[in-house]
Amino acid sequence: MKGYQLAWRNLWRNRKRTLITAASVFFAVFFALLMRSFQLGAYDRMFKNVIESYTGYLQLQNADYFDEPELDNSFKVDTSVFRKISADPNVNGIFPRLESFALAAAGSRTQGVMVMGIDPAGEEKISGIKNRLVKYKLTPEAIKGLKNESIPPKMKKLLDVFSNESYSSDGRLMLDLGIPAEDTASLLPVIRKHASFRNEYFLPGDSNSVLIGTGLSNYLKVVVGDTIVLMGQGYHGTSAAGKYSIKGIVKLPAPDIDNLIVYLPLQTARDLYAAGGLATSAVISLNDTEDKTVQQTYERLEKVISPPLAIRTWKQLNALLINQMEADNRSGIIMIAILYLVIAFGVFGTVLMMLAERRKEFGMIVSIGMQKRKLAGVISLEMLFIGFLGVIAGVIASLPFVIYGNLHP
Repeated sequence: MKGYQLAWRNLWRNRKRTLITAASVFFAVFFALLMRSFQLGAYDRMFKNVIESYTGYLQLQNADYFDEPELDNSFKVDTSVFRKISADPNVNGIFPRLESFALAAAGSRTQGVMVMGIDPAGEEKISGIKNRLVKYKLTPEAIKGLKNESIPPKMKKLLDVFSNESYSSDGRLMLDLGIPAEDTASLLPVIRKHASFRNEYFLPGDSNSVLIGTGLSNYLKVVVGDTIVLMGQGYHGTSAAGKYSIKGIVKLPAPDIDNLIVYLPLQTARDLYAAGGLATSAVISLNDTEDKTVQQTYERLEKVISPPLAIRTWKQLNALLINQMEADNRSGIIMIAILYLVIAFGVFGTVLMMLAERRKEFGMIVSIGMQKRKLAGVISLEMLFIGFLGVIAGVIASLPFVIYGNLHP
């Protein structure tokens, strides 16, 4: 009989011992896969949130702007350069921005803010900002009205948990309030009745309106229709001051941006900062955003532009975030290594117990002529089979959770 056949048969002579040992490997693999999948999925979602709501995958900038992000390092928008970039097969548009900082004031409250002048139609292609406009807000008045309606008790409790929370989509609202898919048709009209939020996006010709983040609106205690004042420094040290009406409130997935952002139409921002025809960056919208394709596009575009302009990738623009994620990633790997180490000692103890129990058996096998080397090989194969059983079972058991998490991030 061949060694692997003998090893396989030996496993099932003591099923309980084999299953207990395989189970320890199974749980190690199962939890390690779930932990890493959750961790890596969270990283991917964080990167996408920042990239798609702010930086984009590629940007055109003045070469000095990356190290000194100020208006004086902006560049003149040149349509011929834009046409060269747009000719790349993976580029579906390039949209200029004008970014700077200002002090925002509303009533007695002030806050330093990031002002971003955008092309409204182009920004919609990059970050989908129109779809981030707040649709629902669970104000105390809305919660009081909803509690007077015929809604599930669980939902009434969750309303208090998410008091003053804003939502830009039905899906997130349903998730937070624990609304099953089958009850959506009956409950959403009730929620719209009490918690709908009036919001508008920029229209062509808007010159005196702004959009602001929900975090900033909560801090300044302003709503749609209120007025904020922006004060700062313009191009080449000029004064920048303006008064604008709040047209809409957006909810961005990155809290640091949501708490500070003020959007203006591009021409309005240029007028505010006395920066006619200038842009601090131009976001390049791509068809394929896979890392390899983005890198290839970056290398092609570098060849068609000349100084003082430069192309920046999302990795360069988010270097700090990437470093933080890498540090957290290493800590996750260390935790998994500790988990495997603990399980390894458990398996080692089981193996020692098995060897002690089978000492007489081994002595008899050797006495009738089996070589010790072959016996060691059979025992090693038994351990490998147990390991494979645990690993395969752990992978199969974790796959449904991983697939579901991937489809419903």
